[in-house]
Amino acid sequence: MSNKKKKKLTPLQQEYQDFAKDREPKRPVIKNCIRAFFAGGIICTIGQILQWVFITYFNFDEKTAGNPVSAVLIITSILLTGFGVYDHIAQWAGAGTAVPVTGFANTMASAAIEHRTEGYVLGVGGNMFKLSGSVIVFGVFSAFIVAIVKLTIKWLGGM
Repeated sequence: MSNKKKKKLTPLQQEYQDFAKDREPKRPVIKNCIRAFFAGGIICTIGQILQWVFITYFNFDEKTAGNPVSAVLIITSILLTGFGVYDHIAQWAGAGTAVPVTGFANTMASAAIEHRTEGYVLGVGGNMFKLSGSVIVFGVFSAFIVAIVKLTIKWLGGM
């Protein structure tokens, strides 16, 4: 709790806040970072292996192999979410499973599964983007800003 908010507390409330803070379990930050690093690395390594398979056995080149690799990772993530496996992996790995495209697929699939009893339109369609909608908005906005910066640099370079 910030010092600004602590000043508004009574002495008894401050004492309780300190008491509760002392008994709060400490988070293993280093261990969580290592787990996230390895989990995200494993997901990316699987993606690289899939890319190699598509290039070697299906005659894709490096530019075109990315699309089927992303599709396979997304479908795998959705299936693992549906079977309840992805949640256990995410519980152990934390942010390592949330950052790659598999985490985005997991948020959409889990929201759709959670609200399927409300119907396909109002339940699945209406609630599927609650968690991932902010990611979509941020992604579109970021792409817009990057495009503006790129066009500005290109325009200034052409002068």
